[in-house]
Amino acid sequence: MIQIRPATLEDSLEITSLFRDTVTHINKKHYSEKQINAWASSADDLEEWKKRIDKYYFIIAEIESNMVGFAYLKNGNYLDGLFVHKDYQRQGIGSKLLRIIESQVMMTDFEILKSDVSKTALPFFDNNYFEVIKKQKKTHKGVIFENYLVEKTL
Repeated sequence: MIQIRPATLEDSLEITSLFRDTVTHINKKHYSEKQINAWASSADDLEEWKKRIDKYYFIIAEIESNMVGFAYLKNGNYLDGLFVHKDYQRQGIGSKLLRIIESQVMMTDFEILKSDVSKTALPFFDNNYFEVIKKQKKTHKGVIFENYLVEKTL
């Protein structure tokens, strides 16, 4: 059974570990080693993750007290991150996190949920009725990534 709860600062190390493991294992089929290393290195900035937990709507998914995913919402309607543990893919965790994020967006009177999503995540968002607004190239730590701006009317 998947439990959802708010993230706390005490979760930051586990969040960054889950983030790094997911990026390095799940996204490697769509991105180069150089891109993966640049992306995964974002886990090293623990202070930035603590700011996200403190400032944004940030939720954790757990199964039997084990963290299996997280999602966070920035500026009321921008899904800035949704990650599911590499060993718990395709078990409904991402969908449950997304439903709660969508509810939060609607409760704050936004009608559209937006996100920048990876090539790896695009099928998940497509299956959850998001539309691709544009394909884009973004630079992170000097490395260029291809991703997609998507949105969903709620």
